[in-house]
Amino acid sequence: MSAQRSVQAAESARPDPRAGESAVPADVMKIERALARFSHLLNRSRRHGTVAAEAGIPVDRAAVPVLRLLSDTEPLRLGEVAGRLGVEPSHVTRQVQRLAKAGYVERLPDPDDHRAFRVGLTARGRDAADRIRRVGRQWMSDALAGWPPPQREMLAVLFNRMVDDFLAYSEHRQMPCCECPR
Repeated sequence: MSAQRSVQAAESARPDPRAGESAVPADVMKIERALARFSHLLNRSRRHGTVAAEAGIPVDRAAVPVLRLLSDTEPLRLGEVAGRLGVEPSHVTRQVQRLAKAGYVERLPDPDDHRAFRVGLTARGRDAADRIRRVGRQWMSDALAGWPPPQREMLAVLFNRMVDDFLAYSEHRQMPCCECPR
């Protein structure tokens, strides 16, 4: 079989990502599009820089999720941080090193394994996470200022329900990545 035929055979064997669209309800497609737009908005570098600058916290955008996670938990091992954030351990190691150097996190002994350590926020780190969170909440409050309180409450209920359902579903099935070749 020629190389060209092998490529053609492989391409024809690959499922068409649009093939199931007719089976997907239109409202689900609208939700997916809105979530993609929302995700893009939240993950833009410029937006992270603005939040950090407004909060007066000189950290890069990749450090913000680490600060926020550690502000919501007890001290964690680096592997646990990486797992909860869904990133590579080396990424967390770099961020934690930078955050430690800036005085936002500290290494703490692991009570379950004296050879290991956990990372937790310092008082300065807790203050930084709180300031970042306040700026983000204020931004959201300003953006939703024209919404009546009952609609904001309904959004909160439905959004939390959706996230819970997505988490439960992803435990049983690996979430597809729109960026990955199929």
